[in-house]
Amino acid sequence: MRSPNHIALIAVGTLFLIALAWWTFSKPKVDVVMSVPGMDNRGDRAGESVENVTIGEFFESFFSPGASLSEIWPRFRGGDYDNIKKTGIPLIDKFEPDNPKIQWSVELGEGHAGPSVYKGLVYVMDYDEKQKADMLRCFTLKDGKEVWRRWYNVNIKRNHGMSRTIPAVTEKYILTIGPRSHVMCLDRETGDYLWGIDVEKEYESQIPFWYTGQCPLIDDGKAIVATGGNALMIAVDCATGEKVWETPNDHGLKMSHASVMPWEFGGRKMYVYSAVGGVVAIAADGKDAGEILWQSLKWGCSVVAPSPVCLPDGKIFLTAGYGAGSMVFQVREKNGSLSIEKLYEYKPKDGLASEQQTPVFYNGLVYGIIPKDGGALRNQFVCVDPGDFRKVIWSSGKTNRFGLGPYMIADGKFWILNDDGMLSIVRPSKTKFVLLDQIRVFDARDAWAPLAVADGYLILRDDHRMICMDIQRPS
Repeated sequence: MRSPNHIALIAVGTLFLIALAWWTFSKPKVDVVMSVPGMDNRGDRAGESVENVTIGEFFESFFSPGASLSEIWPRFRGGDYDNIKKTGIPLIDKFEPDNPKIQWSVELGEGHAGPSVYKGLVYVMDYDEKQKADMLRCFTLKDGKEVWRRWYNVNIKRNHGMSRTIPAVTEKYILTIGPRSHVMCLDRETGDYLWGIDVEKEYESQIPFWYTGQCPLIDDGKAIVATGGNALMIAVDCATGEKVWETPNDHGLKMSHASVMPWEFGGRKMYVYSAVGGVVAIAADGKDAGEILWQSLKWGCSVVAPSPVCLPDGKIFLTAGYGAGSMVFQVREKNGSLSIEKLYEYKPKDGLASEQQTPVFYNGLVYGIIPKDGGALRNQFVCVDPGDFRKVIWSSGKTNRFGLGPYMIADGKFWILNDDGMLSIVRPSKTKFVLLDQIRVFDARDAWAPLAVADGYLILRDDHRMICMDIQRPS
């Protein structure tokens, strides 16, 4: 006599044979798509062929602001390109219970473009889907009133956000790069249009997967842009729009989402760029300005968002997402010439890595958030010794995990924004994770844009809204 278990096995086997026969003879169609770095959420880019764009064509002024404030956060990663606000108004250590001090809030088009701040004015790139317009908008820092906007029409399709770059601002100029790499230079005080460059069209550049993420740079009155295409990098006189120099692109390096980082080492000033296909340093001054000082093609990631972290001892830390992990180089100077050597590389689970934000070097240590494919330390805020980026000194632990959101240092404290709008204040430490306080500022979605702080105000945003908080310490 057969047991109930035996009968059950016969039934399961019969059902399996029936399913197999159905699969074999009906031949159902199944689309199998391989996961390729950079292709998730890429969207349909059809209809985005190079078009004639009149950069800076339209302008609207709303009012003239009064007396200005004094502090600045003038570009991506701040005044010294390190994401550290070193001086200024003392800031809080704790939030008011269940009551973040929201100064103002403004709706924006979908994107991840962070703001820059210059003496009481906030500048942010935006995209208006109804007008199909790439816009630079100017607001007052104290109350969020819009002062003016300048825009031009260009076809952009939603691609997990649209605008994602930060303007560079000086006393005289504002420099922007739009989603499809339209460079625009304006007079800072008036918003008047000075000149523009269609990088995609003029340099036959390949726009990165999720549009341009490179934030522009103004250095010594020159606009610095990594173009890719038929030139690797260019310098343009902000006053005249004339090209100062162009760097040949002999190895066909492509534009990445990373930004150009100025660096001084071995008696030379240079621009370091983590491109798609390699890392390169361009001479910033001297008779050889615009020429390549050193480069390596060993850094060959297909999607690069974090910018290079250039250290005083000549180390260059590079990292990227989608399992790429990190690579560490050593730059050396000998008899007036520079060379680069790869020291080591590793996967995200084996040391400091980042998918989107650029790690911070502070008081001899490096801080960052491990990506989701980082093994046991995934999504944790960590501290490493730059003597070996694979050795984690401490991590935030399993109960304090973070996403792709930004972090910066202001008033000697880390300000870390999670994807969902949770803001944490963390005390930098050489021994352990020290959480001072945290509060949910707003119900956010994809709050990834870099932070900005000036005059005691912190500006943050998610994919459709920008918020200003008063974080001044009570006197």
